[in-house]
Amino acid sequence: MINSTNEIISFDDTETAFSYKNNSELAKAHLLFTLMNNNALVRIATRLTPWAIRSGLPVKGLVRKTIFSQFCGGESLEQTNAVIDILSKHGVGVILDYGVEGKEEEAEFEKATQAFINSMIFAGKHSNIPFVSVKLTGLTSFSLLERVSNKETLTGLDQTQWQKAKDRLNRIANVASEHGVSLMIDAEESWIQNAIDWLCEEMMIRFNTKRAVVINTIQLYRHDRLQYLKEAYSRLAAYPIIQGYKLVRGAYMEKERRRAADLGYASPIQPNKEQCDRDYNLAIDFCMQHLDRVLVCIASHNEYSNKYAAEKAVKQHIERNHRHLHFSQLLGMSDNITFNLAKAGFNITKYLPYGPVGDVIPYLMRRAQENTSVAGQTGRELSLIRKERKRRKKTH
Repeated sequence: MINSTNEIISFDDTETAFSYKNNSELAKAHLLFTLMNNNALVRIATRLTPWAIRSGLPVKGLVRKTIFSQFCGGESLEQTNAVIDILSKHGVGVILDYGVEGKEEEAEFEKATQAFINSMIFAGKHSNIPFVSVKLTGLTSFSLLERVSNKETLTGLDQTQWQKAKDRLNRIANVASEHGVSLMIDAEESWIQNAIDWLCEEMMIRFNTKRAVVINTIQLYRHDRLQYLKEAYSRLAAYPIIQGYKLVRGAYMEKERRRAADLGYASPIQPNKEQCDRDYNLAIDFCMQHLDRVLVCIASHNEYSNKYAAEKAVKQHIERNHRHLHFSQLLGMSDNITFNLAKAGFNITKYLPYGPVGDVIPYLMRRAQENTSVAGQTGRELSLIRKERKRRKKTH
């Protein structure tokens, strides 16, 4: 797959990147990213849209036709089939995500648990859905995760609720194991992450004896997470298991910095982007050194990190479709990475959220904000779309 410039892979091939979109879909994406390139407009929209939906204003149709259709697979599992089938034709798999967040009632936790179980069963029927994403804040309260993370003395009620959270995750993992699917446990805010890590490690020991059923997420925008990765590997190396790690940069940076400043503690965030990039690529190195005992998913929109890992695999004679080496990007973003990696023969997935429009608004607002806050992200998306539209005009 080496091209004329001796590159193993290029992310500038827009014909491959957008081969799954027709001209009207490409024009729609162009309009959306043009709007998202306006920081003032994004700030207004991310404030007004959640309020408008809570107030019952008739905006769901507009959201459904624009940002929802770009970044989500559908409002139900069945609706995701259309996107899953299209991706499958291009050699791209799916990380299925029930995109509902921020619930705090027991009934809602049980509802989410059943939704995750349904996702596992659904994924088991599709050869290109190896992973399902699970958010611990969908299974128990944020405040309880914070108390557990701080090692506070738990009340009797707390202990009961914590056991219920473990039982819910255990039920989900059992179904995942039975259906040949892996569950990726999302990383969340630093002040609840300890509880998530402890539970992930406990579940890996229980379920990962034959394959990586349970996968933890490492946010490398935190300065301590590369060290955590290495320490977790050493701790779990004593067990005959396949460890699982999804590597991301992170999604809560501004929130983390603001809380650290407000409460007067040292920020957990890297001092600069260069240090974050360095730790991310060192995490890739570490995981790829241990592919016999570690499944790694390089979940990034950073072109350098993706190319670095792909070229490292080729140079070290690691099979491109090695069962423990995966790449992933969000649906609706970085198609130039996704589809070119697929064409080159690597295991690649799109993160595919689904759920009612009103319930996935928090996720959609983060996507809009992320595209404006990540330096050059929207501009890069726009330039690639424009390049492909020009190419198509010349060839037709």
